[in-house]
Order: sequence, then C-alpha cells, then structure tokens
Amino acid sequence: MTASAATAEGAGGRDPIVSLSRVNKWFGDFHAIKGISLQVNQGERVVICGPSGSGKSTLIRCINGLERHQEGDLTVNGTRLDGKSASLNEVRRKVGMVFQHFNLFPHMTVLKNLTVGPTWILGRPREEAKETALAYLRQVRIEDQAYKYPAQLSGGQQQRVAIARALCMKPEVMLFDEPTSALDPEMVKEVLNTMIELAGTGMTMICVTHEMGFAREVADRVVFMDEGKIAEEAVPSEFFSAPKSGRAKAFLDQILVH
Repeated sequence: MTASAATAEGAGGRDPIVSLSRVNKWFGDFHAIKGISLQVNQGERVVICGPSGSGKSTLIRCINGLERHQEGDLTVNGTRLDGKSASLNEVRRKVGMVFQHFNLFPHMTVLKNLTVGPTWILGRPREEAKETALAYLRQVRIEDQAYKYPAQLSGGQQQRVAIARALCMKPEVMLFDEPTSALDPEMVKEVLNTMIELAGTGMTMICVTHEMGFAREVADRVVFMDEGKIAEEAVPSEFFSAPKSGRAKAFLDQILVH
C-alpha cells in the first residue's frame, strides 16, 4: 500500500481536503510542474521537500491560486480552481499561507495587520476581529507585541505575526512556503516551535521546508519532489531510514548533518 493510500484509509475514507490530479504548470517553455497527483486529508500534516528548482514552491502556490495551473484538476475542500474569480476567492478564504518573507504592512501595528483582513474581507465586526487577533497572538506567544510595528520586531517575531495573521482568517488549510529560510539560525527554532504547536491543534498543514527535524517530528507524510515531479512519498520513518529513490538518498545525504 502506498503512503497516500494508507493515509486515506487511516482517515476513514473521507474525501481529501486538497486534491490534485495530473496538474501541470508551465512558465513559458519551462515545464515547472509535471502531471502531479496528490491528496491531503483533513488534519494531515504533509511536508514537501526536494532540491532547489524542483517545483515545491510553485506547487504550493498553485494550491491557493497564486500561480494558475494550465492542465489537470485542483480542488480545495470541494471548490475546484477553474480559473474563475469566484472559485479563486472561495479557495483563498479557505487557505492560509505563510511565505518566506513576512509580507506585513510596515505602516500598520501588529494588531492592525491581523484585523484588516477579517474586517475588510470577511466583514467581521472590529471588536470581534480584535479579540480574535489577540487570541492568536497569545497562541503564538507575542501578545505583548500587539501595538508595535513590524520594524520593531525580530525576524522570528515577524514570522509568528504572519502565522497569527493567517489564522485570523479561520483557514481550513495552512500552507507554509519555506517559512524559516529568511531567518537567522537562532530565530528558526521559535518559528518551528509555533508550527509544531499549530500542528497539535489538528490544523491541515502543507509545508515546503528543508527543516528535516520538523519533518521527522510533525509530518504524517513526506513528499519528495525532483524536476517538477513527485519522485517519492512515504511516512517519515520510512523516508529518512530507507529512501527508495537514489535522488532522495542523495538529497538526504547532502542536507542531513551526520
């Protein structure tokens, strides 16, 4: 049984919350994503890894419509991304995303960064949005920074603000695109700890990362990409102890510290 089949069986046969079927994406003549099929069940934590240029970030950006795939089917919680604005807006309401760079509004306080989306996009009352924002800032352990501006925070604090901001939109799926790659080494742990705690809440998470310790601890499944394809997928214990493809073995030999 494949890892994905085992995951589906373990989820009790439920429909996947994210489903990709033969998805292709080109940038001009460059074939970035090559016929990828992948299913992620509700509450599952999937880590996507692989060498630079393998298509990891492009794949995750297709899931929330930041990049438009040209072929195949991509569905998020029953909404098919069909190129129309209505489906795109619906999917983006369901999907939160945390980027390599924090993308915070520098002229707004931390609290304002967290409340502007719920009030303007979701139509939440201002006081309700504020209470929700403070609750998520408390969850990521920076409630005391609520009235500061992003430039007054460390990189790790800014990334935790970005996570809290995404959570304020009440997403059903959280996407992470190498969220620690822009951080100084001493700040990586605080962000990873926040992500580990979030995983413990049952949030569906798809994470592009080179942090293999995080993958070992949190992932239900590791997906290894190479040259725009899924070369291998397995539960972490199998992937790290006995990778099946030579390309995955070479990747792990390079990235893991012995």
